[in-house]
Amino acid sequence: MRKRFWIHTLFLAPLFVLIPSASRAQIAVGVSIRVGPPVIPVYEQPPCPVDGYLWTPGYWAYGDAGYYWVPGVWVSPPRPAYLWTPGYWGWNEGIYVWHGGYWGPHVGFYGGVNYGFGYGGVGFYGGEWREGRYHYNTAVTRVNTTVIHNTYVNNTVIVNNTTVNRVSYNGGPGGISRRANAEEVRYGHESHVQATSVQVSHQHTASTNRANFASENHGRPATPAMSRVGARENNQQQRIGNGVKSGQLTPRETGHLEHQEGQINREVHNDRAANGGHLTPQEKAQVNNQQNHVSREIYDDKHNARTDHPVQHANTQHAAQEHSNAQHAQEHPREEHPHR
Repeated sequence: MRKRFWIHTLFLAPLFVLIPSASRAQIAVGVSIRVGPPVIPVYEQPPCPVDGYLWTPGYWAYGDAGYYWVPGVWVSPPRPAYLWTPGYWGWNEGIYVWHGGYWGPHVGFYGGVNYGFGYGGVGFYGGEWREGRYHYNTAVTRVNTTVIHNTYVNNTVIVNNTTVNRVSYNGGPGGISRRANAEEVRYGHESHVQATSVQVSHQHTASTNRANFASENHGRPATPAMSRVGARENNQQQRIGNGVKSGQLTPRETGHLEHQEGQINREVHNDRAANGGHLTPQEKAQVNNQQNHVSREIYDDKHNARTDHPVQHANTQHAAQEHSNAQHAQEHPREEHPHR
């Protein structure tokens, strides 16, 4: 009997006591996924923004339009002394099945996938708990050392291979052949906590941004990682995604808004890289102004007469408005933003 994978949810509630969480997958009547996910993209980890946050690596999830990237992000663990075991895709009876991640005292089996930043395929070396406080291994993770001082350096965990395996699934054609060892199996039987509501919300937000889908980005997401969940750009993306679903945003409007959001994200990335992971007060104010501008455009586009199924008079209004805007631009040229 062929198993089916339910594509709309990520994490399985701990309903089964006898099956270790690391080996569980959400299986229900749904869609059989017969094509493996893209490789793990190469990206830069943002510095940890808050003492006590742990890194959860990015991964490929599956939605109605195929695979989409959920950006890596720093999150607060559900309780002290718990670590995150990432989820992974596994080959099972001719289809690809998602094994959801979980929180627990130890990092268990995650398919041998090299997610980076301490998750090299076996175990975890990005940090450790000491007397109720989390310490960061800055040899493989980035932190803001001006506010986070509980760090250490362990270079012995770094393996300098000439070829890094970025395959994102276990088993099947071209997949990682590794299996769980005895220690990982034991960790899989420990008491676990499923993903937090913040993590679930983070994935949902990622699913509403069409730029995250492999069909759009060809395996190279524009925003592969972010410093924390709930940043303003996430809220903007969710508003855009909701507008697409409701039909209030046309493809042209959506593409324009996504382009602006991507441009802002690139500017923030470059500014942080130039300033040791920080934004200056002037840069923060500039980004806020840019996001305010996009926020107004999202509202205006969602409340104008254009939809994905416009009537004739709406098309006429659209053309007239574009003509008016073009004439206004000629008569009143505006000063361009220095970064655009």
